[in-house]
Amino acid sequence: MDPVQGGNGLVIMPTATFETCPKDLDILLVGGGSAGTLAALRDDATIAFLEDRGSRAKWVTSVCTGSLLLGRAGLLKGYRATSHWIGRPLLKEFGAIEVDERVVFDRNRVTGAGVSAGLDFALALVKLLRPLAAAQAAQLFAEYAPEPPLDSGTPDRAPPEVLAIARELLADFSSGVLETARMGK
Repeated sequence: MDPVQGGNGLVIMPTATFETCPKDLDILLVGGGSAGTLAALRDDATIAFLEDRGSRAKWVTSVCTGSLLLGRAGLLKGYRATSHWIGRPLLKEFGAIEVDERVVFDRNRVTGAGVSAGLDFALALVKLLRPLAAAQAAQLFAEYAPEPPLDSGTPDRAPPEVLAIARELLADFSSGVLETARMGK
């Protein structure tokens, strides 16, 4: 129940522990990241929690590299899924079917690609679970009408030198995920 500080300085105050979290969830949502995701992939208690709650949740969902955690917990075997571009090829290490899309629905699994795809993911899920007007209102409240000032948001659009820098910065994450995946569950 102690505050948890993320890599970017954001502090989250837990309201439950793995033990006190309800056993049956409507939606299990797993966020992603880099160092925190890698640490969680190696944490047996986290993986056991996800495996347990995900086995009964109505919706098993993730954004960004959170899909790798779902995969490690065995929740994406045979499911189509996406992740941040650096994590997408790693999904197959956990038996998932890699899909290069911003949001992927496969039965009761919903995965979103990188950080900004989280908004698309959220709106798509709200649209499915609530009246259309609720999703439209959420989009309006967020003033979500993207017009990015650059066109380098995917590996195929980024200049080669930018992609090389990004791959270099994420190399330890990628190799860490591979190492963890190959260690087994």
